[in-house]
Amino acid sequence: MDMMQWVIILLIVGFFAIRFLPVKGVTNITVQQAKEKFSHKDVQFIDVRTPGEYKANHRPPFKNIPLSSLTNKLDQLEKDKDIVVICQSGMRSANAAKLLRKHGFEKIYNVKGGMGAWY
Repeated sequence: MDMMQWVIILLIVGFFAIRFLPVKGVTNITVQQAKEKFSHKDVQFIDVRTPGEYKANHRPPFKNIPLSSLTNKLDQLEKDKDIVVICQSGMRSANAAKLLRKHGFEKIYNVKGGMGAWY
């Protein structure tokens, strides 16, 4: 292989590593662990799916703030409280968790498997 092929391979590997590695300050939790947090009063529950997805199937106490509008609604969230984030599969909520982390939120929990894993 020549140098250009190695560079391309390294760029591809780097892209996937950055995309899928856990973000510092974000903890992945199971559905059961999310349910256990329902009894804690200092936890914010955010569902980042579309309003249609949320309306079709959601769990209290999750509040719907779609990923596309999360940046504009950060002022509705408290930085000193834990935040549990969920979506359908865990991918959008992982992106939401990264966004929250970039904006100074520190106690962020992403529900692995999202609503698809709810039982």
